[in-house]
Amino acid sequence: MAVHSGVTIQLSLQPFSDSLLLREIIASIELKNRMMNTIFLLIASNIFMTFAWYGHLRFKEVPLWKAILVSWGIAFFEYCLMVPANRMGFMSGTFTATQLKIAQEAITLSVFIVFALLFLKEEMKWNYLVSFGFIVAAVFFAFQKFD
Repeated sequence: MAVHSGVTIQLSLQPFSDSLLLREIIASIELKNRMMNTIFLLIASNIFMTFAWYGHLRFKEVPLWKAILVSWGIAFFEYCLMVPANRMGFMSGTFTATQLKIAQEAITLSVFIVFALLFLKEEMKWNYLVSFGFIVAAVFFAFQKFD
């Protein structure tokens, strides 16, 4: 209870005094954190993967064996991010394995589009955008609850 200028104001924290509600709020925040951490690691791993798989295409003068070795070196860091992302997302119950795979494919294409435009200087064509739209639709349907 607070008194201000002769007026009594009663503050109620009743919604927050219910420990069940507070636990639900905390659980929701923790779930969102696990989701965001998983997605962030998937994005970071896909940046490494894209450079490992396609970065050498810009350096045509580099012998194939050198491109393979450099790609393997870059891919190591991709695995150091991808494996924890998948384990965190799956083992926490945040994502199913199928949801992780579908999200990863959409992230891969998103990263690749930026890479192809900026690093490889390729043009974006309308049919690429339509194809990407279908992948985004797949992600939408994979995360819906139709039970």
